Amino acid sequence: MNTTINSVKFKADEKLEKFINEKVAKLDRMIDNAIKCEVTLKVDKPETDNNKIAELRLFVPGKDLFVTKQANTFEQAVSDGIDTLKVQIEKYKNA
Repeated sequence: MNTTINSVKFKADEKLEKFINEKVAKLDRMIDNAIKCEVTLKVDKPETDNNKIAELRLFVPGKDLFVTKQANTFEQAVSDGIDTLKVQIEKYKNA
């Protein structure tokens, strides 16, 4: 599965990109027909806590699975998003 990482108004470091690719690879094992995954990273208000936003969109035939999560770190936001996508994948497979 092809993974695209977009960071809005900043450059994501290599460590963060590697972390995201490893997490998304776990989704690929859950669903065979996933086309691609787009991850968008944003900072809401730099001066506040809980300001990192991760949006994940998983493209599967006939449907897009989408989740937005906000946390103190991008890693936490991505992990929470992956957990939510796992639930959505199960619902998609059972539909």
